[in-house]
Amino acid sequence: MKLDKKKLTTALLAVLTSVGAMAQMPAEAPMPAPADYFLFPIKPGERNYLSGTMGEIRSNHFHGGLDIKTDQRVGLHVHAAADGYVSRVKQSTYGYGNIIYVTHPNGLVTTYAHLLEFYKPLADHILQKQYEKQTFELELFLEPGQFPVKRGDVIGLSGNTGGSGGPHLHFEIRDKEDRLYNPLRYTFKEVLDTTPPDIYSIGISPLNIHSRVSNAFERAEIRTKKVGTNYSLPDTVYAHGLLGLELQTIDRLDGAANKNGTQEVTLFVNGEQLYTHYIDRVPFELSRQVSQHINYNQYKRRGNTYQKAFIDYGNDLPLYKANGKDGRLTVAPDSVYQVKLLARDSYNNSSTLSFVVKGQKPTFTQTRSASAKKPNISYEIVGNVLKISATDTSSTPQNIELFVGGKELILVPSYVNNSVSVSLYDLRAGLPDSMRFCGLKTSFGLEKMVPPAKDFQFTNRYLKVLFDKQSLYDTLYLQTSLDNGVYTIGDYFTPLHKAIKVTIKPDTTGLDLSKAAVYFLGTGRGRGYTGGKWEGNTITFTTKNMGKFKVLEDTRAPYIKLASKSSNGISFKISDDLSGLNSFNAWVDGKWLLMKYEHKTATIWSEKLDKSVPLSGKVILKVKDNAGNEATYTGRI
Repeated sequence: MKLDKKKLTTALLAVLTSVGAMAQMPAEAPMPAPADYFLFPIKPGERNYLSGTMGEIRSNHFHGGLDIKTDQRVGLHVHAAADGYVSRVKQSTYGYGNIIYVTHPNGLVTTYAHLLEFYKPLADHILQKQYEKQTFELELFLEPGQFPVKRGDVIGLSGNTGGSGGPHLHFEIRDKEDRLYNPLRYTFKEVLDTTPPDIYSIGISPLNIHSRVSNAFERAEIRTKKVGTNYSLPDTVYAHGLLGLELQTIDRLDGAANKNGTQEVTLFVNGEQLYTHYIDRVPFELSRQVSQHINYNQYKRRGNTYQKAFIDYGNDLPLYKANGKDGRLTVAPDSVYQVKLLARDSYNNSSTLSFVVKGQKPTFTQTRSASAKKPNISYEIVGNVLKISATDTSSTPQNIELFVGGKELILVPSYVNNSVSVSLYDLRAGLPDSMRFCGLKTSFGLEKMVPPAKDFQFTNRYLKVLFDKQSLYDTLYLQTSLDNGVYTIGDYFTPLHKAIKVTIKPDTTGLDLSKAAVYFLGTGRGRGYTGGKWEGNTITFTTKNMGKFKVLEDTRAPYIKLASKSSNGISFKISDDLSGLNSFNAWVDGKWLLMKYEHKTATIWSEKLDKSVPLSGKVILKVKDNAGNEATYTGRI
């Protein structure tokens, strides 16, 4: 048979085009198992309630599964959702706590987290390994034939271990590539939801120097009005240029007041679909990119979660379908745009927000305020734009003198609002050194324009920063400072995807370097241990946070207090006031004794390998912190 090369090439191109188009679709892919494949893992067949669903926005990730309520208590039976085998098990102080991974014949994996106990004989196997390795924290990868399970088998008891904020079961469905699937795609009759999502507010952001919202270069937040089952805005939105829309929405399930995640948001403009996201399959390794899916700045400053209805730079999540401008809306003067945002949950309940945007060409406006008594000046960086706000007490707005590389530029105000004139400058034209207004001079401290998607090194007299090519989502206009031993790198409200590597040379006079380390200061009084490695008088550390850092010395040993003791077991309260706990080990009569740890109650307690042998003899407990300080308890049972 002779192949027609032309037809074959055409067919291959059609297939490749189809695959390419599919790659741009939101991730509502065909279900990799029948809708009734999985059994609900808590009280199957009975009415259940959820405190969390997939797609909720957490501090640095998407919530990856279901949080199933357990009657506000621990100890409920946890059932295997389908036939398979225990492929992985882990005990940890934080994160998932005690977790079981069950691999199923179709390659899918279900996870059961925050467990109180594992089922026998798995629990016995884990205990044996903990004694062999002399450690509480343990992760084991198991063979298919070791611990097979059948659908409905009890594989553990629900708990509150790890990073759990209360008793519940965290349940996930993953595929072999560790992509998290929305469990509510499967028909769990135990969970009822006829309640559509709530839409609270919309955010509208100018995305370039020419953009305006209500004639101002400023993000606007507008509360919605509910009209029947749908939502609207109080008035028409007047705007110009390139805009990004954001939606504040949550979902509720029947019979529960919890604020859950909304799976889908779709943007229509004049009847055309510009954008949609569907939070359904989240690659585990990309979950941190939630920082670009939301307005990170607003989330960190105020705790408000606004999901962007456009694809921001550096966001590689496979959740989106958008037009050629990635969902950004271009508003032309004297044009009218009928905008509709649809929010839909996993049960296809939906709510719609409709409003009108009218194009309004930017014009110079000026309003006065009697409270403006003296000149003042401040600035902020919004994307690539330097926004300068100057309190202008004169009747005629004054220009801003901007100094860039030794040259003076004159910035004319774009508008004046309540005696505050606003001037704009595109930072891509060159980093300014300082500015002057009415005799007031301000330095910016802008040191470098750091590009994303590129390895980059920055060095000045007091620090060195190495940016990985995946550290930044977008261009960073880097500012650093050193003040009274506090090193500031960028600001707390700028997200990082991958860690940066920092080297500093602090004043080490009087410091015991073996007890000194870097701490992240955040925005309040907290001090988070970051660590670092000393080489001479310099210390190098990695961090996934921008903000303030300081070298501190921890010379105080951890705290130990005996809580109870008997021949059956022993328990203690342990804590540390600065660097945090690193390790703890106990021995009775010279033999290592497993101690389990719950950080939420600062408690450790023993579990014997052989339950029939009473504890007797000299007790030694050693607790070490991250600075190497060690506390020791000795006693007898």
